[in-house]
Order: sequence, then C-alpha cells, then structure tokens
Amino acid sequence: MTTDTTDKRIIRSDFTPARWLKHRHLQTMFPSLPWAWRQRPTLRREVLRLPDGDATAVDWLDEADQLPQSAPLLVILHGLEGSAESSYARMLMQAAFDRHWRPCVLHFRDCGDYRNLLPRRYHAGETSDIRYFLQRLQDQGHVGPKLAVGYSLGGNILLKYLGESGRNSRLDAAGAVCVPLDLYKCAEALNKGFSKVYQRHLLNNMKKSVRRKFDRHTAAFDWERAMKAETFAEFDDAVTAPLHGFMNMADYYDKCSSARFLRHIARPTLIVNSLDDPFMTPGVIPHRDQLSDNVLLEIADAGGHVGFIEGGTPWRPRYYLPRRMLGFLEEQL
Repeated sequence: MTTDTTDKRIIRSDFTPARWLKHRHLQTMFPSLPWAWRQRPTLRREVLRLPDGDATAVDWLDEADQLPQSAPLLVILHGLEGSAESSYARMLMQAAFDRHWRPCVLHFRDCGDYRNLLPRRYHAGETSDIRYFLQRLQDQGHVGPKLAVGYSLGGNILLKYLGESGRNSRLDAAGAVCVPLDLYKCAEALNKGFSKVYQRHLLNNMKKSVRRKFDRHTAAFDWERAMKAETFAEFDDAVTAPLHGFMNMADYYDKCSSARFLRHIARPTLIVNSLDDPFMTPGVIPHRDQLSDNVLLEIADAGGHVGFIEGGTPWRPRYYLPRRMLGFLEEQL
C-alpha cells in the first residue's frame, strides 16, 4: 500500500484487477453471476421489532451461534435492493466466521424476502434502525467488540450513523465500500452512458417493490409520477422523499449524503472507493479537510462497483474486499 505522503488519511490502494476481468463494467457485473460465489451458508432469521411499530429482518450465520457472546460481532449493511443473499454479503459472512466472528446482515425495511409493516420503505439516510439494533445487542449482553461493514447505500448509512453518533457510537470500528458519498453526483453519474443500464435495472426493481407494497389508492405519493420515473432523481423526488418525510429530492440528498458527516466520525473507519466506479464519478471523493483523523480513505484506480476481483479464475475468483475489510477491522481489535 503506497500512502499519500502529505496526509495519511488518504492512501492509494494496491488492488490490481484480475487479468481476465479488467474492465469496470465486467468487475461490476461479475459478482451477480450464479457462479461468482457458490457458497450459500445456512442463515437464521430474527425479526427485529422497531420502536416506531415497524419491523425488519436480521439474518444470522447459523454456524456462528455456537460462538461466545465475547466473540467479535460483525453487522453487514447491504446495498440498494440487496439482502443477505447478495454475493458480497455471503462471502463476507463466511470470511468473518473463518475468523471466529459472529456475522449478521441487518436488512433495510422491506428488503430481501421480509415485508415491513408501516407504509414506508428505506432510504440512504435511515440510521435509526442500526442505532436501535446496536443498543439492543448491548442490552442483550453482547460483550465482544461490535464491528460493521456497509456496501454502497449501506455504506452511506453506516458513515452517516458514525458521524451522527461521534464518540457515542456503539461500534468499535467500521468499513464502507463503494459509498455514494454525494447523492447528487451519483444520481448524475447513473444517468450517463452505459451506467443508464444499471439505473434502469435498479429502478425496475424498486418499482416492483413499490407495486408490491402499494397501489395507486394506498400510496402516499404521486403514483403516476412514480411509475413514470426514468432516473433516480425523479424516483427519489416522487417516492423516496415524500414517503420518508423529506420536502423533495434536493432536501433528501442534502441531508443524507454521507460526505457531510465524515469529519465527525470518532471510530476507526476504512472507506474503499474506486475511481472507475460506474455508479459515481471521481468527483465524489472527499477532500482531506472533510475527513476526521479516524477515517482512512483508500482510493483504487479500478474495481468497478463492489467488484474488486483480484485473481483466481472465472470459476474460482479471488476477491479483494473481504480480506481488506476484515484485515482492517482485525487491526483495530
């Protein structure tokens, strides 16, 4: 790892993409293929009742139940429309268990195969659920270190939580991957070139989720406008903002972009972003004066969006992120 000699808070990553997978779009799409990560660990479902009367799901690695309450506990926050079934979550759970940690995935409301109870879903700034979950773990007697890793939108939520909580955070250390630190710039990036393909795919999934939960008679937003949205900005203005108490898309993006919370983080935190991420532009990378002394920002030249395949073969790929994330967290312990 070669560091920036002017400021050790920002370093250049030593990640090098696999010779057979160098293009950023291939790096981005490969993990979603069926053979990209074949292991499917057995999970135990816990329904988490929330203080506002809603509920969500926490999936625990079943094998790790045998570990003591003093073992390190890793909370994984998934990305947009993701779940414990996402390949990055499954591989991180397995890597954590190999270190004798207790991993779990905290689902955002209405994600995975669990339907929440209230007429709302989730958004990039919803930090109340992880705050409540971490407090609940402590109340239940978990005495080991508490760690967290967030991917993409989950990384934004995690960094915002850390910044809001400061020294009162229940976490001992954290990591965040491919974070949309500036929601404005990420929405713009996804509306350009080939990135529109990702935008279309994710918007279709989000509209399906909305149709599963609401109809034109029960929706607390403009149904027609929501179904006609062709960009993230349009969808967030029509659905996400009114559904979760924001005035509009601009108010939502202003209040929830995690870049504005980074200088208040008081726990050791690693952020790994790539310059070729098709979900954003290099313009989302924060300046040094936006980072607290507890934040280490690692910038990779390549890696795509939550890809970072560094070697192996197409049938047995080797991934950089589990090793890097857990290695950093282990150093903090």
